[in-house]
Amino acid sequence: MGENDELIKEFLVESYENLDRLDREFMALEKDPTNRDYLSSIFRTIHTIKGTSGFFGFERLQALTHVGENLLSKLRDGKLVLSGDMPNALLAMVDAVRGMLGGIESTGVEEATDHTPLIARLSALLDENPSEAPTASGGPERQVGPLTAMFEAANAKTRAEHEAKAPATTAPAAPPAAKIVPKEPAPKEHQDARPTAAEGQAGALADTTIRVDVGLLDRLMNLVGELVLARNQILQLSTGNTDQTFIRTTQRLNLLTTELQEGVMKTRMQPIGNVWGKFPRVVRDLSGSCGKQVRIEMTGKDTELDKTLIEAIKDPLTHIVRNSIDHGIEMPEKRVAAGKPAEGLLSLKAFHEGGQVVIEISDDGGGINTKRVVDKAVEKALITREQAAKMSEREMVNLIFAPGFSTAEKVTNISGRGVGMDVVKTNIERIGGNVDIHNRLGLGTTLRIKIPLTLAIIPALIVTSGGERFAIPQVSLIELLRLDAQHMKEEIENVYGAPVYRLRGHLLPVVYLNRELGLADTATNAMTMVVLQAEERRFCLVVDGVQDAEEIVVKPLAKILKPLSVYAGATIMGDGRVALILDVLGIAKRAHAVAKSAERQVQEVAGTEQTKSNQQAILVFQSPDDGRMAIPVSKISRLEEIEVSRIERTGGAEVVQYRGVILPLLRIFDLLAERRKEPRNPDCGVPEGTLQVVIHTFGDRRVGLVVGRILDTVEHSLAIERAASRQGIVGCLVVQDRITELLDVEKVVGGTITDFYQQLQPA
Repeated sequence: MGENDELIKEFLVESYENLDRLDREFMALEKDPTNRDYLSSIFRTIHTIKGTSGFFGFERLQALTHVGENLLSKLRDGKLVLSGDMPNALLAMVDAVRGMLGGIESTGVEEATDHTPLIARLSALLDENPSEAPTASGGPERQVGPLTAMFEAANAKTRAEHEAKAPATTAPAAPPAAKIVPKEPAPKEHQDARPTAAEGQAGALADTTIRVDVGLLDRLMNLVGELVLARNQILQLSTGNTDQTFIRTTQRLNLLTTELQEGVMKTRMQPIGNVWGKFPRVVRDLSGSCGKQVRIEMTGKDTELDKTLIEAIKDPLTHIVRNSIDHGIEMPEKRVAAGKPAEGLLSLKAFHEGGQVVIEISDDGGGINTKRVVDKAVEKALITREQAAKMSEREMVNLIFAPGFSTAEKVTNISGRGVGMDVVKTNIERIGGNVDIHNRLGLGTTLRIKIPLTLAIIPALIVTSGGERFAIPQVSLIELLRLDAQHMKEEIENVYGAPVYRLRGHLLPVVYLNRELGLADTATNAMTMVVLQAEERRFCLVVDGVQDAEEIVVKPLAKILKPLSVYAGATIMGDGRVALILDVLGIAKRAHAVAKSAERQVQEVAGTEQTKSNQQAILVFQSPDDGRMAIPVSKISRLEEIEVSRIERTGGAEVVQYRGVILPLLRIFDLLAERRKEPRNPDCGVPEGTLQVVIHTFGDRRVGLVVGRILDTVEHSLAIERAASRQGIVGCLVVQDRITELLDVEKVVGGTITDFYQQLQPA
């Protein structure tokens, strides 16, 4: 069934409901012929049916309701009084409309029934002006659905365009009749015997459709949630039970509960087209005010979401659409000069992917000028020029999500206040989604939003920490890791007080859940880590254990607990106890595991974004605190092992005779500010009585750098993954899965031998 057919079905259902109400209103109107409220309501109902039937090209239905509308207009305005044959004629019109709707439903087209006598009967009651058009409606407004409003607006536009194109000497021709394909053709006897009274059948569509109050649906959903909890409790009781009858009954209950849950979930699901329905008007008005030409295309309007999420994404989507028109799509003359059509295209697309709903908002505008974005970010002190120089293209684009950021030159009613994209990102992440930008300068921008299908019942991982149970939404879960005592010692390292773990080339912060929540610290010989993702950044959450993965019913937190950002809600477990649902993003921010600013992002990501082709040979050696340090081989002329007995002192400095010259020695670890007061391994693993010396040369001058035990020489990128926290160190690398400090040779040597690098200076 096509999109047009679905709209006609909605029209039929809505019309049947309106006609049923008309029967009651006409009965009440006969008792009180001057009641303006009833007259206004009846007039608007007939006016709606007339307008929508004209939109679909149902000419006979439109002609009949048009005459009835004229009569009702005069009754409503007080020009006529309901009396004589008027009630019967109007009720006959209602019955005729009901019969015509039944014909459209059963055959898919408007049947050629002759209603000329009824039209003449109604026209005769119009006094002396039977062709007079109805005046503007008055009285209290009737609540109409979005479908009706769309039909009325579209009908007015279609009628105006059609009349403008029609020849002056002929009457306007109605658009071709729309068709729908019925599921089952109605039997012939039903087609011949049309209902002629109010008690007649309304039609199959009305019989199979019911409108339910949203509050009742929410209560039903809550009851199903309680049933799911009870099911989980029974399943837990059945574990280890040998009673086969009880086990079979439990399995049956599990199956029925799952099917009921899925059915009730579907009642909460709504097509995303309900949100998109207002965007054509938004695009039309906004593009007109901006002096632009924009066409909107929407794909996947039938993609369904939970109604709670539908409400949550309304404002973010509206802001993105407004941004695309205001900032993205260029003025017509600029587009033409760039070889594009004067009319811009805004595309909305929705589809299911990996158990989530993906929404893409694309435009064919000029894209995001990253240079301008960076300049604005620097101007607003969000980043520095030095940080900007190290940023990747993607990081530059993501600056638009920074709070207070805007590229608008002046504040208007559309943009310029710096409130928008950061709120969009926050609201999307609050419902478990994420936003990503794909930018093509000169060609356009695509915002890709991923959100879960529902928030009511979600799959979660149950973990324990400090003797308490917690639920982690699986939408944030990447993988589980288990480290024994040996791997804990080797693979968990501290960088400036922060524990980190290297996972397949990625450096992940380690967060201990019990420490963040202030729970008891349980000492174990193994470590269980849950790898999670927040704001596109991954981190390891250390827990005491993992219990199971199951579907949980999300319960909102009490008002007093809502300020706690580390919790997203609560659930009731199978044993009846409450378990709190962790807010992954809140935990990450509390532990500083994700960047809070563009500056932090630059420091943590700069190394991984640089090209991997910049490989250099580096010498790796051991440091006194059992850590590792490296020197680029390009700064080394030779490696030597010198006996301690050969060392002499002159002028307070250590020297050694080396190849006919006096070679000064610098003990690297004495010159660097140590992180530990008492090094665990002061000899750095070097055999007693010897020194490992790196010979560094500049021109004809040499210096010997006394280092720890030399471990290896490897090819590695010098992209820094962590900034340095002490003088003499460039930064940190991850070499052979170990954190390694890169020595700043020039700073260490030049700071000690002040004239070492001056001999080759030009005169």
